[in-house]
Amino acid sequence: MEKTVGIRHFLSLVKFSHTIFAMPFALLGFFIGVQDMGLFRWIDLLLVVACMVFARSAAMAFNRYLDRHIDAANPRTRNREIPAGIISPRQALRFVVLNAVLFMAAAWLLNPLCLYLSPVALAVILGYSYTKRFTALCHFVLGLGLALAPVGAYLAVTGRFALLPLLYGLAVLTWVAGFDIIYALQDEDFDRAYQLHSVPAALGKVRALQVSRLLHVISAAAIVSAGWILMQEYPQVGWLHWLAVGIFCLLLVWQHRLVKPDDLSRVDLAFFTTNGMASLVFGLLVILDFYL
Repeated sequence: MEKTVGIRHFLSLVKFSHTIFAMPFALLGFFIGVQDMGLFRWIDLLLVVACMVFARSAAMAFNRYLDRHIDAANPRTRNREIPAGIISPRQALRFVVLNAVLFMAAAWLLNPLCLYLSPVALAVILGYSYTKRFTALCHFVLGLGLALAPVGAYLAVTGRFALLPLLYGLAVLTWVAGFDIIYALQDEDFDRAYQLHSVPAALGKVRALQVSRLLHVISAAAIVSAGWILMQEYPQVGWLHWLAVGIFCLLLVWQHRLVKPDDLSRVDLAFFTTNGMASLVFGLLVILDFYL
């Protein structure tokens, strides 16, 4: 008989606090769509937030479910909820299905295009969990999953694609892939021993950090390029936006100063704190610039 599991355990399973990475970019895509349509509806905002929460919860829970044996073997992850016996694999899988269904329901309430594309989004974010088993490009698939946030939120409001949210999507893809490579440095030896694929396992710490820096240069370039387009299309956007761009780029630089090939003691600071701040500050300031 399965034991009862509290909501706090499921929130811990999916690292709910890490929703902060992509949520500000989703809200940015939403408010760009609002500017284009000239119409703001609270129900659309709530549904976009719901889609983000349900999609990410399904993806994280599925990752934990699929990797339960790997997590049990890795000293760094053996205390996670499933290998620790707090949540059973069956409970985790039911949680995945529930969130996937709720995500598609929220997409259906937004517009037909969001509903039609929701299985594609689920295929990307759930499929990521398999990729470390056969390709070092797994970091890019994770980045692609989060890059759907600004694009999908814009689609939710307008029902169409546009260049600006796609540029922000590119910025998110390369930003996330870059910082996920930094996070994967911790498991370089473990990944090699268990024949798992990652950029650090394939190239070593020094070259992996070089790849991460290149990706973050591309991310910064995409953010700046999107900024120029933003200012051309929305004349009310001004100095707050460029402050946001500057802070985002400085935090990219800072996280690379925190992590060295021979010193990984501050990986968590670089991964969680720095990137959470970068996303939150950037999204908040740019959205405020639309209205101040």
